[in-house]
Amino acid sequence: MDTVLSVVALAAFALVAGAIYLWRRGVRKQAGLMLVLAVVMIVNLLIWPRPGAGGTAPIDRAAAGREG
Repeated sequence: MDTVLSVVALAAFALVAGAIYLWRRGVRKQAGLMLVLAVVMIVNLLIWPRPGAGGTAPIDRAAAGREG
């Protein structure tokens, strides 16, 4: 699961870089949508390792479900 989170982080970085490139070329709508997607991905990255009310993180519950 750590690999998936790393790939998502790299993809979010690539989306931000691509959005900046498109913004400078004048393609504003697609650049804005790419930035929105990057923000959603980053928020998901912040949520997954964070423990919830039960004391376990969603990433830990996903790993336990895969093993069990």
